[in-house]
Amino acid sequence: MAQVSTAAAAAADGQSSQKRRIFLNAFDMFTVGHQSFGQWRRAGDRSADKRRDLSYWTDLARLLERGDFNALFLADTYGVYDTYKGSSEPAVRTGAQYPMGDPVIPVSAMAAATKNLGFAITTSTSYEAPYIVAKRFSTLDHLTGGRFGWNIVTSWKASAAKAVGLPLVEHDERYQIADEYLRVLYKLWEGSWADDALKEDREAGIYADFNRIKPVHHHGKRFTVDGPHITDPSPQRTPFLFQAGTSAAGVAFGATHAEAIFVAGPSPHLLAGRVKKIREAVAEAGRDPRSVKIFATMTPVLGHTEEEAKEKYQEALRYANHEAGLAFFSGGTGIDLSKFDLDQEIKPDDVTVDARVHSALETLAYRGDDVPKWTPRNIGRLISIGANGPVPIGSPSQVADVLEDWVKIADLDGFNIAYVVVPGSFEDVVELLVPELRKRGIYSPPGESGTMRERVYGQGQKHLRDDHVGASYRYDVYDGQ
Repeated sequence: MAQVSTAAAAAADGQSSQKRRIFLNAFDMFTVGHQSFGQWRRAGDRSADKRRDLSYWTDLARLLERGDFNALFLADTYGVYDTYKGSSEPAVRTGAQYPMGDPVIPVSAMAAATKNLGFAITTSTSYEAPYIVAKRFSTLDHLTGGRFGWNIVTSWKASAAKAVGLPLVEHDERYQIADEYLRVLYKLWEGSWADDALKEDREAGIYADFNRIKPVHHHGKRFTVDGPHITDPSPQRTPFLFQAGTSAAGVAFGATHAEAIFVAGPSPHLLAGRVKKIREAVAEAGRDPRSVKIFATMTPVLGHTEEEAKEKYQEALRYANHEAGLAFFSGGTGIDLSKFDLDQEIKPDDVTVDARVHSALETLAYRGDDVPKWTPRNIGRLISIGANGPVPIGSPSQVADVLEDWVKIADLDGFNIAYVVVPGSFEDVVELLVPELRKRGIYSPPGESGTMRERVYGQGQKHLRDDHVGASYRYDVYDGQ
């Protein structure tokens, strides 16, 4: 596949001018309480429909396609949040990312209901064999026409490890395992089948050419695979790769493997240092640092006017569940906030475990005029709406200004747009914010199509870029070992 040049990619991203394109992914989760806790109680909110009504997902997909979103990104997790009060009871009672469905299931239905929208799901490298995941993801990439991506996680919850019945591996070792995991997958996706191995020759009766399919013989520290990929190459071969680790090990992994990286924080000034570190690591890995797209989480509250938006936010506050926010934050940091006075400032030194979300610890260390002190009272209030990301409130013009400021300050490429209520929050983005962004010349053209990778890198770039590590496992260069 022809390589999209750095200059062309830069032009597509608007690097040569101030009009830098903004990519939007919708951010959801197969659970009743994702990033804004307690809103499921509101009339008109469909959060509770996710687990029992497939139309929730197909309706959402059609809505997002109407707004020319780049993708619907579905988070996932195993286990429960059980740090707060030393119990999972608060999280279970309030619906803080519990109960949880499998995000793989609705993707095929959503793909059938749309033509352009991409779908990215979260799957862990800790709990399934790579051969199994390779088959599943090739299938999804086929059935979506190449509109599929994978958010790679390593899983950090002790409750998840106990539930699955596997030991919780030390943080940095999890990334070492994930690195081998990805290399096994590249061998299967990129190196097992030649481009011309699938013949489908009716007259000769040859469906696939045995001599153009290599068995993979991987005998590594953690994984062993002997055999060819069981599925023929999908449109992208390797799905578009997302990742979100911001620890030293996570950044090194992302710089090697990710094509897009998620970051979260309440201030663009906090994120600017993280983004700079990521792009430097990508360059050190021998890749174009602009080729890795960086998305920040954001939960906008939009109205036709600022006053209308403020009214919507006040309504959200009436339903916000602070205890769920505390359970969520305690789980991510390993700090049981129930043991602190409500107005005591929480600091990174209060963390006593190393199996948590490192970006949350960096957030605790941040001191800026744009965020309050990190006390349990403030944490419960802030996290209960929008979780770890900002919640801009205003008219389409005001919120678009915020997005542009964040892109400029933090060197971002786009946003994972979370919701307060569904589908209402996403309807506001489609009907109010997208037209404003398009008017400014910083949004995708109407009806943009292609594989997920092509929508990011340009038409013709269906497969991994030449500077990606996965390219070194392509059929013509991979020896099967």
